[in-house]
Amino acid sequence: MEEGFSDGMLDIVDQLLSPDFKEHQNGVEPATREGVKALIQELHSIMPDLKLTIEEITADGDKVWGRMKAHGTHRGGFMGRPPTGRTVTIDVIDICRFEDGKIVEHWGVPDRLGMMEQMGLIPQR
Repeated sequence: MEEGFSDGMLDIVDQLLSPDFKEHQNGVEPATREGVKALIQELHSIMPDLKLTIEEITADGDKVWGRMKAHGTHRGGFMGRPPTGRTVTIDVIDICRFEDGKIVEHWGVPDRLGMMEQMGLIPQR
């Protein structure tokens, strides 16, 4: 998570995710390793200084659960809107299922509403 999302290292995706990897996070297209790479590139185009910090991690059987913080500055266009220069910090929950040492499935829940509020793209509640 940190090397791929914080550092933008796309080759780590092929190292850690199985060729049969299935993405379940809404909005990641295609729902494969290539979709994860596209997401990393898109996030870095929106927030070039994006950093993902793991705050808590636990394992149960073949699944690993992580609670993270994502932090960055809105410097690229997003949803047809220009950059605001605002700093964004959101919570992210990720669940990964492993087989033979590789991630075969992923479920992610980033706080997209909080991100859009902090960017000033929608009114804060």
